[in-house]
Amino acid sequence: MKKIKITLVKSPIDRPERQKLTLQALGLNKTNASKEVEATPQVLGMVRKVTHLVKVEEI
Repeated sequence: MKKIKITLVKSPIDRPERQKLTLQALGLNKTNASKEVEATPQVLGMVRKVTHLVKVEEI
């Protein structure tokens, strides 16, 4: 399965609680934090919800 690298580029301050929890579930706690994850449909759906806060790269 493909892997993607997700980087948090904007702060989740003043964002809805749901978006904060999505970022926490992805493992992104601090700005500029990166995480490599499998590109499953569940992860891609979570990324789609916070796409304005993260940068996604294929590996």
